[in-house]
Amino acid sequence: MLGLRTAVGRIFRGEISADIVGRPKIWYTISGVLLILSIAGLLIKGLTLGVEFKGGAVFTFGAPHHSIEEVRGAVTSAGPHQAIVQKAGDGWRVTTESLPSAEVTKVKQSISEKLDVSTDKVSTQVVGPSWGGEIQSKAWQALAVFMIIIIAYLSIAFEWRMAVAALVALVHDLVITAGVYAWTGFEVTPATLLGFLTILGYSLYDAVVVFDMIKEVTRPLTPASRITYSEAANQALSSTLVRSLNTSLVAILPVGAILFIGTTLFGAGTLKDLSLSLFVGMIVGTYSSICVATPLLVQLKEREPRFRELRANIARREASAKRQARSAKVGAALGATAAGEEPVDDAPAGGPAAGAEDGLPSGVTVRKVVQQGPRNQPKRGTRNQRRNTK
Repeated sequence: MLGLRTAVGRIFRGEISADIVGRPKIWYTISGVLLILSIAGLLIKGLTLGVEFKGGAVFTFGAPHHSIEEVRGAVTSAGPHQAIVQKAGDGWRVTTESLPSAEVTKVKQSISEKLDVSTDKVSTQVVGPSWGGEIQSKAWQALAVFMIIIIAYLSIAFEWRMAVAALVALVHDLVITAGVYAWTGFEVTPATLLGFLTILGYSLYDAVVVFDMIKEVTRPLTPASRITYSEAANQALSSTLVRSLNTSLVAILPVGAILFIGTTLFGAGTLKDLSLSLFVGMIVGTYSSICVATPLLVQLKEREPRFRELRANIARREASAKRQARSAKVGAALGATAAGEEPVDDAPAGGPAAGAEDGLPSGVTVRKVVQQGPRNQPKRGTRNQRRNTK
């Protein structure tokens, strides 16, 4: 536990440079699992559309001393087949299917009689299906216009590859957030759409910050540079990682307070549709801008001819340096052999062969013996002895 806390602290202080760009398979796998679960929820359960989209009647009144079952019974006994009861502060918000005006009056009378609420204290709102369909159509149009504007802006301010990466991240965020709504059964209301547009803007902000830093760091790269585009992009991402995490944390805390505290303790049920979309969207948006958009951008940029050339040049320089190191080792070994010296073998018994790690050619064998004591040299004798010998 202490080690985890220390690691998290080092990340937030910027002391650790995470290799996020170099591990795209991990992030794509996580995103793939989340997308599959979200799509499954949308297909199996579907979205629970609010009355503003599918039409219906909404009754709002105050009856703080009654339970949910009593409120639902008072409404359904007047004729409606379904009633969605939500706590709204000290009162209640009940949503039913679309009702004619006569049945709306009957529901108000039933609420007044069974819950001891005056009929003039019961506010009603009737939404027709056609009006709800029009709102839904306008919402899709607004989303399409938003996407087009974003693509155009990123293409002009940066380039089309960054626009593609940002668009993929935005769709990623929308699908996962919608999947959470499908599995949890939260109603999709106009407030939810407002939250969706907000998280798209938030996710886009994170992506633009990272992309701008990547653009600045990779601009000086040439075919003679010593780092690849991927390494430079990872350095840029690491420099903005702490800021992104801190910004996201500060933004998520108040939204989480509204979602988990305001809707449960204080009964702010009308805020949960907005707060849930913001809470989920901010978390997913931060993740996608760092772990989805950036690795995807790097993969697209690495396909450019100049960055392929840069990577090839770096690979050739590294291979040349290794060859030179091997040649130096071979030359040193051959020189020692020619001088009559026997190199000391520091390798342990049973270790790798001499040529395996020293880079010696297969035809060159160097016998490694450890010299024990002084070397004995033959005596030459005196000059007269050598003359007599001749």
